[in-house]
Order: sequence, then C-alpha cells, then structure tokens
Amino acid sequence: MYKIAVLGDRDSIYGFAALGLDICPVALSDDGAEAGRKLKELAEGDYAVIYITEALAEKLKGEIHRYRSEKLPAIIPIPGVSGNTGLGIKMVKKSVEQAVGSDILFRD
Repeated sequence: MYKIAVLGDRDSIYGFAALGLDICPVALSDDGAEAGRKLKELAEGDYAVIYITEALAEKLKGEIHRYRSEKLPAIIPIPGVSGNTGLGIKMVKKSVEQAVGSDILFRD
C-alpha cells in the first residue's frame, strides 16, 4: 500500500503527524543535500504523495523536476510557517499546461 509523506522544516510539518502522515523534518539552513537525499529516498520508496514546503521545494527544483514525468510520486508544494510564496500555484499551472496543452485555469 502506498504512503504519504511531508517533507520540510519541523515547525511547518509537525502537525501533519496528527493526521497519520509520515513527517520528514529537514534543516532549511543547509545547502539542500540532506533534503535532496531524503526526497530521493521517499520518491524511490513506497510513497505515492510527497508534500514539500515551498521553501524547501525552491531549493530542490532540480530534484523535483526529475520526478515530474513519473507516474509516482506526486510531489506537491505546500506553504510553510513563513507563508505562501506562490511556488505551489506556479507548479500546478505548469502541470495543467503540460497535461492539457494550454492554460485553462488562470488565463493570464
């Protein structure tokens, strides 16, 4: 059975444990190497959905892009404690454009 994980700084993801999701806290202060290894471990494991804080997703754009063409896992950016940066919306827009061929959601 597939699982769901949440990757990000501890303050942003701690509450997801109460929902039964696997939390994977990583430090945002490093260069992203530890977080990149953890993302790879989750993506190549039994995880179908990986939520990742927008601040961390910004650091791991290359790694996330690598999994965009795969069926699983779905890597979904979520706002962290610092707020919404808009990265999640941009990634959803890009995914819709890739699937449909045009921007049917935002039309800007």
